[in-house]
Amino acid sequence: MSHTFHIPVLGLAFSVDTPLKVAKYGISSVASIVDDQLVERMRKYHLEKNGKVYQEISLKEPDFRSKRITEYLNMMDDFVNEQFENLKAENFENGKDINHYFNLLPDRSSLKQAYIDMMKEKDLVLKHRLQLRLKESMQKGAIDVNIMAKVDKLNFNKSGEEVNSDALEALKGFALSKLNSSVVLSAGMNQRLYAYIENFRDFYPDLVGNIRKRVILKVSDFRSALIQGKMLAKKGLWISEFRIESGLNCGGHAFATEGYLLGPILEEFKQKKDSMLQELFAIYEKALEEKNIKIESRPMSKISVQGGIGTAEEDNFLLEHYQLDATGWGSPFLLVPEATNVDEQTLKDLICADRNDFYISGSSPLGVPFNNFRLSSVEKLRQERIEKGRPGSPCTKKYLVSNTEFTEEPICTASREYQNLKIKSLKESDLSEEEYQREFQQVTEKICLCEGLVTSAYIKNDMLKPKENKAVAICPGPNIAYFSGEFTLEEMVKHIYGKVNLLSGSNRSNIFINELSLYVDYLKKDISNSLKDLNDKKVKYFSKFQQQLENGIDYYKSLIPAIHNQTDIYKKRMMDELLELETKLLKMKLA
Repeated sequence: MSHTFHIPVLGLAFSVDTPLKVAKYGISSVASIVDDQLVERMRKYHLEKNGKVYQEISLKEPDFRSKRITEYLNMMDDFVNEQFENLKAENFENGKDINHYFNLLPDRSSLKQAYIDMMKEKDLVLKHRLQLRLKESMQKGAIDVNIMAKVDKLNFNKSGEEVNSDALEALKGFALSKLNSSVVLSAGMNQRLYAYIENFRDFYPDLVGNIRKRVILKVSDFRSALIQGKMLAKKGLWISEFRIESGLNCGGHAFATEGYLLGPILEEFKQKKDSMLQELFAIYEKALEEKNIKIESRPMSKISVQGGIGTAEEDNFLLEHYQLDATGWGSPFLLVPEATNVDEQTLKDLICADRNDFYISGSSPLGVPFNNFRLSSVEKLRQERIEKGRPGSPCTKKYLVSNTEFTEEPICTASREYQNLKIKSLKESDLSEEEYQREFQQVTEKICLCEGLVTSAYIKNDMLKPKENKAVAICPGPNIAYFSGEFTLEEMVKHIYGKVNLLSGSNRSNIFINELSLYVDYLKKDISNSLKDLNDKKVKYFSKFQQQLENGIDYYKSLIPAIHNQTDIYKKRMMDELLELETKLLKMKLA
């Protein structure tokens, strides 16, 4: 691996073509493939931009959804391979991209050291030989894809018969592509999706043990990783990477994990990784035998972490202390126009925003807490619609339809249809004005993510069609608040590796403290919202949540002295903030 970090999936469209921008430099990234309309439009855009012929895959074609995804991924693979070969063909001259490739590498990389040695070499014959070796050692970044397991709307043909669901069609699109990469499965388990993976040979090892299509599991804790790992191993499917993500200090949907904090979770993985992999391999090997597939040795399985990392010191500590293979840097790359699709106005708003502009909301139609941005144009549009007496959004894509409270056919809770029906029901209920306003706020807080999360890419690339909605939804993690500026790819990579500091002057707390603060605030709000209908079950939940936070605080008290790459002043501040949050937590004790 050329780099020690990857760029995780960013919404629907913010990283949908990021591989085309960073893979040739050895940087891996993840593109969402849930929206076939988006990938089809992006395929048209990039083909025409590169002088290639575009042929539409019509909605009338059988399996159009998976075909669109396959063709888009094949196009990205072709373009990245071409970019990479062109880069490797360059001479090592000033200003050439091939030098940029090596200059972006971390100093601890053996490849970077070999490059430095080559540049210093005076003997021209030996220098040329070293250059050839360098080119042979270069690796392009992976074109990985993301499927949210729970975004899995059922589909039916004209005869009313059930056909592949959205998640299955997305998986099929990836499985039939030319890619030699990974699918990141996120947002919980989906047994139907897991069973479907078994149908594709690329997910199994070949004669020499290589797996062409690999599975990366995004997890929030060790228990979940083990359960899902076993489930997939029984099907002969190996987890090539467990990608641990902070429950709340991340972008997109947030999962509070009942108070389990990142530090203790990483510690558990560190202590139990080897035994877990041994247990999974025994199950995996047996399942392969039943499929008449032989394997010589246990495949590689990496452990990585993402969510809220902000400095090179934090990055290094996480890698070294927890013996991780990689880290993920997501939201900061929204401020890197070279790498992601953020329109000019949204970018300006992100740069000028402060911490209070990023918050965990109830905006998602999935009913899962969602990291939202107060200054986004979709939030402004939502308020305007409420003021005009027309809350809710038109529902065209229907990826997130799930509610059957008022209709036989599922509809989306962000839709105008649902919100009108729900508000009418609230008005007919015997609610006090205070209760009605609270319920009204919860109903109308929902926003259309299907459209909002792709609009920015259409605006930036001048792809917006007449009469299309211009409102942008964006879902950065709260960590982005500490990055104030527009950055180049080189600047962000140098920041990750500690060569520059993009947070100079920022009063930012340690990653673990920031996450703990989010959890304490989350719990306080959750308790406050439940006081009127508090029952034994909720009290038990809150008590367990609080106990886990207290356990995490005790863990951090013992961890702080082990943070070897920070000053005593830094560690004292960390301890002071930890004790302050502990006091705040203790004041929330339930009777």
